[in-house]
Amino acid sequence: MVDAFTDHPFAGNPAGVCQVPASVDTAWMQRLAAEMKHSETAFVRPVDQATADYELRWFTPAAEVELCGHATLATAHVLFDAGTPSPLRFTTRSGILTVRRGTDGLISMDFPAYPPTAAPAPPGLADALGIEPVWTGTSNFDLLVAVSDEDAVQHLTPDIEALGALPARGVIVTARASNRGDADFVSRFFAPRVGVPEDPVTGSAHCVLAPYWAGVLGRDDATPMIGRQLSPRGGTVITTMRGDRVELAGRAVTVLEGTVTPATVPE
Repeated sequence: MVDAFTDHPFAGNPAGVCQVPASVDTAWMQRLAAEMKHSETAFVRPVDQATADYELRWFTPAAEVELCGHATLATAHVLFDAGTPSPLRFTTRSGILTVRRGTDGLISMDFPAYPPTAAPAPPGLADALGIEPVWTGTSNFDLLVAVSDEDAVQHLTPDIEALGALPARGVIVTARASNRGDADFVSRFFAPRVGVPEDPVTGSAHCVLAPYWAGVLGRDDATPMIGRQLSPRGGTVITTMRGDRVELAGRAVTVLEGTVTPATVPE
């Protein structure tokens, strides 16, 4: 178990990382993810491919997902700490993802950017959030909702069941940072539709947040922006736009490690 997007234990976003020697049954991975109960559990195995060194898959307690930032960061952290050289190349449902660790220990991930497209708020969104959006848009997976200010994000108490009925993987709520000098924007992420009422720190959401805020703040490519996710655990994601890609960077720390018992390994 690794806490991602933090430099100390019991903060950031916890992820399970399960290293397997070969391909295993999808149903078994889903059951193990449900047993772990983290917002994501990553399964990684070595592959011999020209474009990738490992296959990486991500599961919430309820479903396999197309993209996950914090579990990718957690997986890279585990492999780097085991002596695997940088960079790492993962083959995933979202294509090839390359991850590097700098000399300062910061782990940087090359992810696809998903600029949101302005769209009317779906029926029931404002009631579910308990607040009127100032802007709404859609991305490949999620709804993006901009609200008036940081305090509105911090004190949001949404109707989780109602959010789960909306037509999206999850709902990203964001505002410009105003109460802290170490961030450019803040956010929270709710994904009850895939078994995650509120995710502590969400890398994939920053694939949407980074292009949105680069436009709003007038930031050029290669200019870092710092996102702070205001969940109870909290975490920091350093984002840098690079054309149609976005670099997500952060730190991670191992909290627990062990071995899956033979009785639970599929035959």
